[in-house]
Amino acid sequence: MDHGAANPEPTTRSPRSQLIRTALRLVVALVCYVLVYLVVAAASIWLALAIAPMQPVNAAGQSASVGATMPSLSLRGPGELDLFGQAIPTRPQFGGPIRPRLQLTRITIDPQVVRALRSDGSRKIELSLSQQLAAGWERYFVIETIIAAGFAVPILAGLAGLAAHAGLTRAKAIAAVAVGVIAVVGVNVGGILLTASGTPATLRSVRTLDDLVGTSPVPAPDPPQGRAQPGIQAVVIGDSTAAGDGLPKAANASTLERACGRSPDAYANALAEVNNWQVLNLACDSATIENGLLGVQVLADGQVAPAQLAEVTLTTHPKVIIVSVGADDVQWSVMTQLCVSSAVCSDKVSSAYFASLLGDFTRAYYQLLTQLATWSAKPAVVVNEYYDPFGSSLSCLAQYHFTQAKAAVLVSRLGQLNQVLSQGAQAFGFSVAVPDFAGHELCTQEPWVQGPGDPAPLHPTASGQLAIALADEQALAADHL
Repeated sequence: MDHGAANPEPTTRSPRSQLIRTALRLVVALVCYVLVYLVVAAASIWLALAIAPMQPVNAAGQSASVGATMPSLSLRGPGELDLFGQAIPTRPQFGGPIRPRLQLTRITIDPQVVRALRSDGSRKIELSLSQQLAAGWERYFVIETIIAAGFAVPILAGLAGLAAHAGLTRAKAIAAVAVGVIAVVGVNVGGILLTASGTPATLRSVRTLDDLVGTSPVPAPDPPQGRAQPGIQAVVIGDSTAAGDGLPKAANASTLERACGRSPDAYANALAEVNNWQVLNLACDSATIENGLLGVQVLADGQVAPAQLAEVTLTTHPKVIIVSVGADDVQWSVMTQLCVSSAVCSDKVSSAYFASLLGDFTRAYYQLLTQLATWSAKPAVVVNEYYDPFGSSLSCLAQYHFTQAKAAVLVSRLGQLNQVLSQGAQAFGFSVAVPDFAGHELCTQEPWVQGPGDPAPLHPTASGQLAIALADEQALAADHL
């Protein structure tokens, strides 16, 4: 009997089994490719969002930069306004994990804007701003998409190089990189279209930057309360500089006049004597446009000073209105004190803070100028700039460690405020007065500025008030008044 081992027959796979195995390998390979492409796309988009430059937007005298926030886990929420290191949420809500990011950079009063508004072109200005915001957002994502594709190329090329060592041909490696870049662009564009397609429409609904960031508008002036004053030829409105703060008060001064720091040595009285006018001085210490000129002002002693512009309208036919305002709006006193007490004055935080205050003041100043320009009495308007209180010598401030570098920062900021005052006045056709204290600054032999030991440091002395009155006279003479 033959017990020899039988040779087994070779096992053969059926065509169906081979087809299934091939399909599984293709599916696994496809899934791996998709996962790799998605990871590369996510990394490239994240990097692009981190470095893509924000796009400048200019409309209606406002300059901003538009970009996008980093991705969020929520599918709907506000955008953000970047302001000295803080993210302030926007008023509108945006769909998608990526939302608009705004940086407000500059606000000016452009003469073209004023002319457009005066010719009832406000709708065009609002439309221009909304279109610019939407266009800035769209430009940003075109650039972001290009940057994302640029990041994807070296990443994919590196992965293709590794795959080439494992046997991938050069042609397939190039094809894999090309497909990957297309995938990154597709994911980026598709993601924006799916999750943030409504953002441009939302931005187009924004009429002003205030609408976008939720800033409350400056209120209209309070209605006048009191009797008409027909005999007034000139009115002075403004802050402590115009009030004459730190100078002697009149013996018969009212409690409101004392609380506001008004003095008979203020330049309003000098203008009255020179021109034989009856001048009404409504200026008040610490007055801002919003709280003092357009709205009531609550004083330190609890009194409430009426809105200065409302009081102005009680004077039926004044020839001249003189405006001295801005220092308290930009918190000049606080800025000065911080500068004196700090090692440097040009730090980024205080600079950004001042820029923000100056922007707020510009909007309020525009509101004030509009009210004055549309008043039916049509008086001449003179806007006073601020004087340089420091000059070249700071010897009297050595004990306070106040240096020329610090003074330069403060004078530069004062120059920015004066530029806004001048641009606004000229845009509305008003006059500008530029007081000249040269040779009579704080540390000179005959200063026109009150010193650190005086009742109101850096405010004009009686002589300084006369210098301001002279500047106003020169501005009025230029206008043949």
